[in-house]
Amino acid sequence: MRILLVEDDAALSLGVGRAFEREGWRVDVLDDGQVAMAEGLATAYDVAVLDLGLPRRDGMEVLRHWRSRGARMPVLLLTARDELHDRVQGLDAGADDYLAKPFDVPELVARVRALKRRADGRIDDVVTVGELALDLTHRELTYRGERVRMSPREIALAQLLMQRCGRVVPKESIVSTLSSWESDFSENSVEVYVHRLRKRFAELGVVIKTVRGFGYVLEPAATDSAPT
Repeated sequence: MRILLVEDDAALSLGVGRAFEREGWRVDVLDDGQVAMAEGLATAYDVAVLDLGLPRRDGMEVLRHWRSRGARMPVLLLTARDELHDRVQGLDAGADDYLAKPFDVPELVARVRALKRRADGRIDDVVTVGELALDLTHRELTYRGERVRMSPREIALAQLLMQRCGRVVPKESIVSTLSSWESDFSENSVEVYVHRLRKRFAELGVVIKTVRGFGYVLEPAATDSAPT
């Protein structure tokens, strides 16, 4: 997948770009609204991540320009403003999703992935393991239809393990997924999050096993040990 990232915060664009590259995606970064309006540019990408607060031309103007030129790729807006008016204005201008700063990088990655799935006509936006269901679009975990409250990082870890149910997830992959551009997230941090998630999932019919020297594997609990 090829992504256009238009963001003038150098530290943010560096971190987000690295996260996208870890997913195996090709990323081009621009830091100027005027440059982003170059003829034919937007049609070369599968997804665009567009900041609203850009120099020379703001993101809303860039978005309207793209849509007026027939660009149909999904666009996710980034902004420091989280007012209802701004969200409505952006969606009306042709945005497909909206994320307010500050945000967790794993959530941004998941939203971009969901945009591409929808653009491809795929609807596999819910991952289930036993009676646990994770809505990838809304970043919400439910058990038997009831919401399970979790932090964004816990949701990101749950997604990684649930999508690879029955397979070992290396500890290094978890570090990459849960770290952000400004974080010194370590293997010790992974153990803390896994321990926390393991305790919560044990009550929900799912177990997380440690594979020493490799990582972790998530599996449905044995039927006779699942909660009733």
